[in-house]
Amino acid sequence: MQLSQTDWIIIALFFVITLIIGLSVAKKSGESSAEFFLSGRKMPWWLLGISMVATTFSADTPNLVTDIVRVNGVAGNWAWWAFLLTGMLTVFVYARLWRRSAVTTDLEFYELRYSGAEARLLRGFRAFYLGVVFNVLIMGTVMLAGIKIAGILLGMSAVETVLIVSVITVIYSSFGGLRGVLYTDFFQFIVAMVGMVWACIYIVNMPEIGGLNQLLAHEAVKAKMDMLPSFDNHEMMISLFIIPIAVQWWSTWYPGAEPGGGGYVAQRMLSAKDETNAVTATLLFNIAHYALRPWPWILIALASLIVFPNVSDIATKFPALDPQYVKNDLAFPAMLSFLPSGLLGMVIAALIAALMSTLSTHLNWGSSYLVNDLYHRFYKPEADQKELVRVGQVSTLVLMFLGAGAALLMENAKQSFDIILQIGAGTGLLFILRWFWWRVNAISEITAMVVSFVLALILQMDFARGLEFHEKLIISVMITNVSWIAIALITKPTSEGVLLNFVQKIKPNPVGWQPVISKATEKGLIAPSELGTGKLLNQILAMITGCFMVYGLLFGLGYLLYGQTSLMLACFGIAIISGYIIYKLWNSIKQ
Repeated sequence: MQLSQTDWIIIALFFVITLIIGLSVAKKSGESSAEFFLSGRKMPWWLLGISMVATTFSADTPNLVTDIVRVNGVAGNWAWWAFLLTGMLTVFVYARLWRRSAVTTDLEFYELRYSGAEARLLRGFRAFYLGVVFNVLIMGTVMLAGIKIAGILLGMSAVETVLIVSVITVIYSSFGGLRGVLYTDFFQFIVAMVGMVWACIYIVNMPEIGGLNQLLAHEAVKAKMDMLPSFDNHEMMISLFIIPIAVQWWSTWYPGAEPGGGGYVAQRMLSAKDETNAVTATLLFNIAHYALRPWPWILIALASLIVFPNVSDIATKFPALDPQYVKNDLAFPAMLSFLPSGLLGMVIAALIAALMSTLSTHLNWGSSYLVNDLYHRFYKPEADQKELVRVGQVSTLVLMFLGAGAALLMENAKQSFDIILQIGAGTGLLFILRWFWWRVNAISEITAMVVSFVLALILQMDFARGLEFHEKLIISVMITNVSWIAIALITKPTSEGVLLNFVQKIKPNPVGWQPVISKATEKGLIAPSELGTGKLLNQILAMITGCFMVYGLLFGLGYLLYGQTSLMLACFGIAIISGYIIYKLWNSIKQ
């Protein structure tokens, strides 16, 4: 495609503004590792919430949604919609606990919660495993989307795309730290949302589509519109809805939807001004992520079924593209190729914004693990703050290099999404229960991690090729959970001193902690009146109600677009009532 001068000006202006924002906070971010990785723990809820949304609004997300819709219809999005349950559990149960821990990274939590050499081993290994291996895989997935988008819209090669995006992202991430990431996220999110909505309106009204009513009346589209799988198709109902909503959300680890909180979501909560800002930021994130963002992507995906009914049609339209990249997810950037001058530049800037926002977060988050949980903890404890910042900047550069290399080896977004889910299958329950059950120890967590990883490898072998993805998931969840629970019961528990300190600092819910709480009370370390987490039932009620609120908004917007007024009003009514119940519960769930 040939971009006009206007398009290039818009794209160049976006890059300039992003760099100015990131570099403007470099001096403040370079003062200490706390400033570089947590912005001094002074961030407001609205900035943190928008940053979380911007991070999850990656360039690969619309590609992934397009892949899902073209293959399994709108209902296929339950593969990630189900993670709302995890998100709401974090909002109403875990956000305050994380902020109260006052750790620098969620991996530092291991030595707050566990004891002995195994706790140190777990912290160090997870720092490398998540900070490098998983992080590089995720960044590669994100960069892959950028390669596909640039290949269609800009005619750039994979190497050219990787070089340009990497250099700019590394510059503002390595100098601006988390503060720079947060501020650029805010700007980039606005650009990304405006660009996506505008592009959706244009595409739906193209002559080939004929407007929203014509789109939804098309035979190829009607078969994909249902927001719930058909009960007549038991296989789809089980794999696309029942498994995600009953098993996947609590049992698997996925970045941005970690059971019990964690990763860059925990980093944002730890950088909040206080517990209330941490909770409110996470609530904003879940509302915007699940209810407000998906529909422009979904409508563009549905429109692609008319313009590009088959993957071969995309290949015919763009013959110069490497065949390894021509998959269903390529339909999204293929549809954007129809945009006119000006709007095309805006949308490309929006996609670049989404790409860079996610990359910058993962760079800072991964670097925080390498600096705080490896370099400072094990290699050089005496390092001063300036040195830690320099190591953070270098590790940012290294992670970007590795992520770019991984992108050149991948083919499609759904592929890596499934791999990540499979590797983390079965670990989620442990991440939830380690806050609620004193018997969970470091060895049980190591067991869960190792067993789930080994099973993921085994289930990729030839003998398991006949199994569906959800069948592999259930096998991993069952075996992993039985393994770590058994180990937790038969191995030595965490030392009493560490458990007493954890209770004194975190004040966990008495459920599952009674033996430790009794000892802490006897020693005068904590008074019964301090255990404000006895409101677990109200917190769970708020979590469930929050899910109804967000799903009500999500489906209400969908039925509004579908023109189904009665269902729209019912869903919006559920959302409003649920919101009111949360408002009434808010004070009662404070800990």
